[in-house]
Amino acid sequence: MWSWALMILPNSLHNNMTTLVIGLGNPGKKYELTRHNAGFLFLDWLVKEKFPGSTFSLQKNMHTEICEVKQGPGKLILGKPQTYMNNSGHAVSQLVSYYKIDFEKDLLIIQDEVDLPIGQLRESLESASAGHKGVQSIIDALGSKNFKRLRIGVEAREDKSIPPTENYVLQKFSEEELKLLETNIWPKLAQKISNANE
Repeated sequence: MWSWALMILPNSLHNNMTTLVIGLGNPGKKYELTRHNAGFLFLDWLVKEKFPGSTFSLQKNMHTEICEVKQGPGKLILGKPQTYMNNSGHAVSQLVSYYKIDFEKDLLIIQDEVDLPIGQLRESLESASAGHKGVQSIIDALGSKNFKRLRIGVEAREDKSIPPTENYVLQKFSEEELKLLETNIWPKLAQKISNANE
């Protein structure tokens, strides 16, 4: 299940190249702990726990908060687009161009997924957006769906129509759900990345 996730980082980081990992979300305090911001939340946790001393800084020309991390001869670029979810492709395409990323090999998109139960992880490659507007924006901007995605389950409704999905993804995670993510899901994902670089 994790074969591509294990491969994306060493391909670049052991060969003097750059890997771009994008977490999707919406900027602003209003959206900080919402389900749609699962990508942002993971990257924030990753930098705090695994790269102490590193921070995100806003690169206005690329409309993205960026944290650059050196790993051996390679470089890891962590990005949180500030264009709002539905226009994520604008920022991602700029980053791909600026850092000269081969998006088929060295781009990883981390997104929320309402079609998966809370905390479940699933990878996707060359797949359609399945209605995720942030992902569709990236597909449109790159002119391709041939890039790697990690989908983080955020669904916890008993009735999947109440509230409507477009409202549900903008609701905040409960304290219990945040604890699950921080103590179980994020460390599992980080360990996969860590193992790939050893």
